[in-house]
Amino acid sequence: MQHYQTPMIAAAVLLAVLAGFVDAIAYISLGGFFASFMSGNTTRLGVGLATGTAADVWNAGALILAFLCGVMGASILSARFERWRKPVVMIGVATCLAIAAGAAHFTDSYVPLLLLAAAMGAENGVFVRDREVSIGVTYMTGTLVRVGQKLAEALLGRGGALAWVPYLLLWLGFAGGVVLGGTTLGDHGLDALLFGAGGALALAALLAVLARGGEGA
Repeated sequence: MQHYQTPMIAAAVLLAVLAGFVDAIAYISLGGFFASFMSGNTTRLGVGLATGTAADVWNAGALILAFLCGVMGASILSARFERWRKPVVMIGVATCLAIAAGAAHFTDSYVPLLLLAAAMGAENGVFVRDREVSIGVTYMTGTLVRVGQKLAEALLGRGGALAWVPYLLLWLGFAGGVVLGGTTLGDHGLDALLFGAGGALALAALLAVLARGGEGA
């Protein structure tokens, strides 16, 4: 995150809020599966295979594949719209969330929720440098590792005293988004995804402004 200026770090925190929001909706709706936390879904997949629980294997496997499709989609969009890749990818995320919200009214299947995993996979394609993810906005284990590393460096006098703060803010953003997503789902059902889609569009607009100002790298 040290490569980014403050406005872009703030945008990353807001993307983490959105990721937490969507992950909470998926977790509650799918009974303990995730839209963004593929380590958790991989654990569910492995346990399902070990115990012979076919439903868990199917659910976890489908979510992992949907997430991969989202990553691939974001990579393709980034290659086609290099300068504007961040807002374009976020428009794709918003589209996935809006379609999922609409489809939920026409089917009782969990298939619309697969779009949430695709959206979260795509969201990880927003912050990329040298074709590698530079800020993981949906997986927090690595973020907490960085908090610990930066705190240790600060104590040892080897890094900036506050270099850990952006990573902590990223984690807090995700955690806050989880609370907000769970609350909104309780109040509005899967229509809560429309709020997520609106938030994604707002973030697309913000990223477009930053890109136009030369901060879109």
